[in-house]
Amino acid sequence: MTTPDTQRPHPGSHILRTALRRNVGAMVWGTVLMGLYQAGETAFPIALGLIVEHMMKGDRNLGSLGLSIAALAVIITTVSLSWRFGMRVLQKANTTEAHRWRVRVASCGLQPVARDVDLKSGEVLTIATEDADQTADIIEVVPLLISSLVAVVIAAVALGLADVRLGLLVIVGTVAILSILSVMSKRIGASTREQQARVARAGAKVADLIIGLRPLHGFGGNHAAFRSYRNVSTEAKHQAITVARVNGVYAGTALALNAVLAAAVTLTAGWLAFEGRITIGELVMAVGLAQFIMEPLKLFSEMPKYVMMARASAERMALVLTAPPVTTPGPQRPAAGGDLEIDCVRFGSLRKLKFQVAAGEFVAIAAYQPRAAADLASILAVSVPPPAYEGVVRVSGQELADLSVEAVREHMLVNPYDGEIFAGTLRTNIDPSGTSRMIPEAVEASMLTDVVALHREGLDYAVRDRGANLSGGQRQRLSLARALAADTDVLVMHNPTTAVDAVTEQLIARNVAKLRRGRTTVVITSSPALLDVADRVLVLDDGVVTAEDTHRNLLATDADYCLAVAR
Repeated sequence: MTTPDTQRPHPGSHILRTALRRNVGAMVWGTVLMGLYQAGETAFPIALGLIVEHMMKGDRNLGSLGLSIAALAVIITTVSLSWRFGMRVLQKANTTEAHRWRVRVASCGLQPVARDVDLKSGEVLTIATEDADQTADIIEVVPLLISSLVAVVIAAVALGLADVRLGLLVIVGTVAILSILSVMSKRIGASTREQQARVARAGAKVADLIIGLRPLHGFGGNHAAFRSYRNVSTEAKHQAITVARVNGVYAGTALALNAVLAAAVTLTAGWLAFEGRITIGELVMAVGLAQFIMEPLKLFSEMPKYVMMARASAERMALVLTAPPVTTPGPQRPAAGGDLEIDCVRFGSLRKLKFQVAAGEFVAIAAYQPRAAADLASILAVSVPPPAYEGVVRVSGQELADLSVEAVREHMLVNPYDGEIFAGTLRTNIDPSGTSRMIPEAVEASMLTDVVALHREGLDYAVRDRGANLSGGQRQRLSLARALAADTDVLVMHNPTTAVDAVTEQLIARNVAKLRRGRTTVVITSSPALLDVADRVLVLDDGVVTAEDTHRNLLATDADYCLAVAR
């Protein structure tokens, strides 16, 4: 399988360059508008100084006053509009870019072939949200950095025209401030990376606990699980405090240095005015610029911190985007038909497992060891890559390793015993793609009709996340209905009726056998009802097939089988 992410690596620096490159237009417009904003802010004290200088010369007519007011109005209007539209352009680009990276990370997590990365689903979720947002912040950081530089340059030039020493003081002071803060920003980047990692681990722990909440309550493990999460969350809290402390020191240092520079400019201007080397108007301008320059300097000095945070987030996204797939599937598609062959497969608890299912046959597998059943289901679902086990699995006569994973799953569906139920409706859970024409038949075969009839909304009844408003049996039947509605050539079911009563189980078994007649069906189960409707039963014991016959013949001739499946 070839995907955009596997064609080219995405290290953190490349991710940032990609984000910048595809937002050049928005960043240019944002830089221009924010540059106008900063230029207008800088022009305000300059204009005041010129007005004072003009008034000091004795020219106090109404025309000059009106012209001065008009000039100030133009500056204020420019400042207001340029800020509004500049931030609108940049924030739209920022939000759009964050969305792109969220979709990219999510698509990697949802690919049929797992990535070889040591991250849990909760960590991937954190990367797809917080890290994607912080990476996209680079779209705003660069224009704001340039516009702040414009303000500092204009202020330095204006002060330099009044006296060269004032201009040099601004330039030298700015360079010194940035040099100090750039060193401190590296500490922020390292601390932020560690904080994001610990928050991600806490998120992963929460996801695990939510998935296992019911069984945890069942055997009383919820308190131990809570303590485990509390420990992980405490580590994240301590690291967050460390990051906040570092950020506080950084912000305090930046503010103090900016204040020192502003004070130095003000005192120097006052001394020069006292010496008669600059005029009163130039003094007013210098004092005004000294006060104003603190804002762009503050913004300018914060940029290294945001750059380091964006880089740290980009590097975490690269953990997902650059991770190679666990296996490289073949390009072929299964041929028409539905035969399935397991040829000497050795994996986990399976020991040289060998059997064949003909096209259109209904075969039940009675696995005496649950682990063997789970291992077989994982292999057929392509959750275990072919290189990870010995032997060969053939679908329609073609080896699984030569087939595209997407094509295999379109041709052969494996319905797990713990199928997930999603927030939505009964209909969207049965037919997520909205293309199935067998929803009524699937609902009837899975005996989900009582659930549909129970609610006025019918199939449009709202289902909560993980089926929280459904019983265990209803969730299992809903999962079975989804598998049947897919109407694939080969259907593999793993314990599809363990949570339903015996009467319902009998009806489901008959309905499934009728609905799947002529289509290849494999059910891994110990249910007598499902075993009885199968064309034949394979007994899986100690990783190999030890017996093969109909359910009733095995009951009559095999005492171990009778003991294992009789209820």
